[in-house]
Amino acid sequence: MSTIEKALAKNKAGQSSNNANSEQVSDEAQIAADSAASTQQNNDATVASSDSTAAPSDGQGMPHINLDMNYLSEKGMVDHSAERRIINEEYRAIKRKIISNAFGPLSKTLDHSNVIMVTSSKPGEGKTFTAVNLALSIASEQDKTVLLVDADVLRPNVMKTLGHSNQEGLIEYLLGEKGSVSDIMRATNIPNLKIIAAGKPHRLSNELLASEIMRQTVDEFSTRYKDRIVIIDTPPLLGINETSVLTNLAGQALVVCEEGKSKLHDIKSAVAHLNPDMAIGFVVNKVLNNDQGPGYYGYYYGTNETG
Repeated sequence: MSTIEKALAKNKAGQSSNNANSEQVSDEAQIAADSAASTQQNNDATVASSDSTAAPSDGQGMPHINLDMNYLSEKGMVDHSAERRIINEEYRAIKRKIISNAFGPLSKTLDHSNVIMVTSSKPGEGKTFTAVNLALSIASEQDKTVLLVDADVLRPNVMKTLGHSNQEGLIEYLLGEKGSVSDIMRATNIPNLKIIAAGKPHRLSNELLASEIMRQTVDEFSTRYKDRIVIIDTPPLLGINETSVLTNLAGQALVVCEEGKSKLHDIKSAVAHLNPDMAIGFVVNKVLNNDQGPGYYGYYYGTNETG
């Protein structure tokens, strides 16, 4: 049995329907939001927490992003409450392996061990929901900081998942419209969490992801702070060639699979696009097991060598 098959078998556990809202917006709606400013403005009016409610500037000219923890909790996401919610516990288990890989003995064998790309084989399998929840969970650590980067520039969904509209970010920096990373890095009301939005739609967005400046940017993300974990929400691996380039910039990959939707053939094809020297984990989500009540996000860790 291959690593991927083991991953799918091991992670066949309950997932509450609340977790099914990872990426509910259709591909067509997201593309329309990317390309039409007026549509995006209409969407902005419906999100729970808009930019107009942002907190004061962080001293670098960029306003804070005020995350509404009640809103996140209602959406079935990780929060920082004292309540022992199932999803909080699930992501505690996932992040332990991520942190161990990033800073433990294995980190010496990985390039950019603290950079984690979260991806999937195809759109709509829950990668953004996973990336955001992982970032929220790691941000609760006392001695770690998190930078969450939306690099899915064709269909940005990180800010929307957090209840905000998309903003200036990665694309503006890669185009040279912003002079430094600090110009696009935004603090939040969670002290250990910072966010870089995807930025505006651009016809050369995929080429920008594959550029030398992107490599240099990830280097800066990785090395500026020794206690930082960088989580990058990347485009799916199949059908977008530039995503494969990003696999050479991260030390770890989380491949998100949707129970009952992701096909084993697609998952194997997606993993084949990853750097064989990466540490690779699998998250199987949207699993519902009535025997166990509310479901959970399963996690399995492996490498290409064990496949």
